[in-house]
Amino acid sequence: MDDVTDTQMIDLMPGQLLARGVCRHMASMGFVCLEEFVPAKGLRVDVLALGPKGELWVIECKSSKADFQTDKKWEGYLAWCDRYFWAVDMDFPTDLLPEGTGLLVGDSYDADIIRMAPEEKLASARRKVIIQKFAMKAARRLQSLRDPMARVWG
Repeated sequence: MDDVTDTQMIDLMPGQLLARGVCRHMASMGFVCLEEFVPAKGLRVDVLALGPKGELWVIECKSSKADFQTDKKWEGYLAWCDRYFWAVDMDFPTDLLPEGTGLLVGDSYDADIIRMAPEEKLASARRKVIIQKFAMKAARRLQSLRDPMARVWG
């Protein structure tokens, strides 16, 4: 079993490894996560976390200073979540990150919330749409594990 895990890790990019640790931490807090979630056309968040009370957090994983500096879309994600976070590793220069956003520091195995993001509650209609998209995407991904043709149909 360890061989499978090691092989899968080799195929993951640094940001994906960080996202895995972030998702593990969020699970420990009672959240469920989807990676690479598209809330609207032209946007793709690294992690969308759905909390036990229906809260929605967007977490953008930055594997390097260059990765952060080339991200021009992050402010567009604010309209799709209750809280917005950056996730970085221990070596990232966190002083580059904008004020008024949350911060997680982690690795491929876990993460910690260093700074809680301010809360800006979504309108209930938008929350409903995002939670429904979340559920549909999660169900399709799960089904595709059993049936590769599910990707063709969905």
